[in-house]
Amino acid sequence: MREMDHYGLQMCKFQGELFEESLRKTQCGSKVFLRRFMLSDLAERMDKYGFLYEATDVGDALIEIETQYGPTDYGRIKFDGEALYWTGYLYRYWAYISGMSSKQLYRIVKPEELEKLYYPYHSLDPEQAIERIKEAKGLTEEDQIKRGVEILRRIRARKAEQEGKAANEK
Repeated sequence: MREMDHYGLQMCKFQGELFEESLRKTQCGSKVFLRRFMLSDLAERMDKYGFLYEATDVGDALIEIETQYGPTDYGRIKFDGEALYWTGYLYRYWAYISGMSSKQLYRIVKPEELEKLYYPYHSLDPEQAIERIKEAKGLTEEDQIKRGVEILRRIRARKAEQEGKAANEK
């Protein structure tokens, strides 16, 4: 885990502003925009250190996403602006401290899930919110160890079963 620093906080702020601005500047629904962003070339560049040194503002970023995917008015549901900001901020915070890519995070937690968690979690420290989400999804280190132990037990049981069958066939 990486420590959050000034650069990371600036990245979180940029992504939060980008998500919030999508409400006003895109024709598509929020889920469509967020899926496009999280899987975009722009998000991939943001996952790498140095993005803030590009001469890109929020308006240019929105144009880049629309250029990559093409304009659309698909989807009618627009999330609340504050929820969008928080969602963008939290996704980037999680990506920055964990080293996970935007695509990986999108597979773990969808934007509509985060939108529903905005009201109960928005007043928490981002790391606390991330930990609660991970706990709810069984993604804590303890959960992963338990899963690993269970997998090893199943492998060992299958191996013992196969050895028993082989011995009986002799």
